[in-house]
Amino acid sequence: MNNTYNSNHVLDDIKAISFFSTSLYQKDSVEEVLWAITKNVIHQLGFVDCVIYVLDKEKGILHQKAAYGQKNPFENIIYNCIEISLGEGIVGHVALSKQAEIIPNTTQDKRYIIDDEARCSEICIPILMDDTLFGIIDSEHPEPNFFTEKHLHLLTIVAALCSQRIREIQTKTRKPFSRANQYFKKLEALMRLSKIYRNPCLSLSSTAENLGISACYLSSMINTLLNKSFIDFINEYRVEDVKKHLHSEEFAHYTIVSLGLEAGFNSKSTFYSAFKKHTGFTPMAYKSQRFLKCSNS
Repeated sequence: MNNTYNSNHVLDDIKAISFFSTSLYQKDSVEEVLWAITKNVIHQLGFVDCVIYVLDKEKGILHQKAAYGQKNPFENIIYNCIEISLGEGIVGHVALSKQAEIIPNTTQDKRYIIDDEARCSEICIPILMDDTLFGIIDSEHPEPNFFTEKHLHLLTIVAALCSQRIREIQTKTRKPFSRANQYFKKLEALMRLSKIYRNPCLSLSSTAENLGISACYLSSMINTLLNKSFIDFINEYRVEDVKKHLHSEEFAHYTIVSLGLEAGFNSKSTFYSAFKKHTGFTPMAYKSQRFLKCSNS
């Protein structure tokens, strides 16, 4: 039971990181990247607080640029925004050493600085770019000994992904999509083998969640590689499914509408509209045309 519980939590953590890494693809500013960390990852890891600091190299000051929890009352607002000098407090110390730290009990660490309220444990991760400090991911928790080596490992990955995307933004580069993309291959397998398109409730968000990526990333991938929308991509598989079964003896007792519903369309109107869009014919006209071709051959 314990092993199952731990395995499930590991999978959840991996999904959270995977989702985060793909969600960054759509972020075109440093600010968006930093808020993506606090809003899309931190709460999924079970944290109650997080602040991201960015270093002002000229002044040697760390500025709070994104937050989660009480520090972020609404939208992209930071409550009681403070500045920390290099070497000041736990955050300033990690900024100088560039070594991540877990503080199991802040009451026993003289470096601890109270921000919005006192908390008992803290984890502090540097964001490095080519060994140069960019900023700090800092999280606190009211329980002592809350943060673990697993948290340290996960946040180190998050910091590395953050650094990579910021570098791409600053150099205006972005990795192009290709059909060799692991997520595209997995998507094709889900369509061809698992036939997930037959689920009438299938959506962009549910498919993205199945793949462990963000909906924006999935939409961009399909649009870039196939030059079509997600719904057109799904409906194309559904239409091919219907075409295959229109003259199949196994489905001879099905009405045309039933074939459409079986393929995943949720109504007659959406089925007929999609079928004509992809074939140029109504389902009945297509069936008649195919019948005439078979009769003449």
